[in-house]
Amino acid sequence: MEEVVGFSRAVRVGSFIAVGGTAPVDADGKTVGIGDVFAQTTQCFEIIKAALEAAGSGIEDIVRTRVILTDIDQWKQAIEARKAYCVDARPVDTIMAVTRFVNPEWLVEIEVDAIVPD
Repeated sequence: MEEVVGFSRAVRVGSFIAVGGTAPVDADGKTVGIGDVFAQTTQCFEIIKAALEAAGSGIEDIVRTRVILTDIDQWKQAIEARKAYCVDARPVDTIMAVTRFVNPEWLVEIEVDAIVPD
């Protein structure tokens, strides 16, 4: 999607990395885990992990997460998936709800900020 739409998955400026809204899609752009917030959140973090590694960082270097849901009542499932990636880094976090995403199959998008370790 990045090349088609014209955006970057992650942008590194100095030692700071911003990763934009990451949707639960596979390499072909198909939604992963339809109807399953936990599976979708996990897929988002797998994409984020690869983007951070490509930028010289890693999951352990996340300093902020934003969990964006279409149904705020499903926040616990999203956080359970998030824990597997962020329990050691313990970043600050925001959880919020939106009406919908571009693809109605998406229940969650994740944004993160990270640093490149010295």
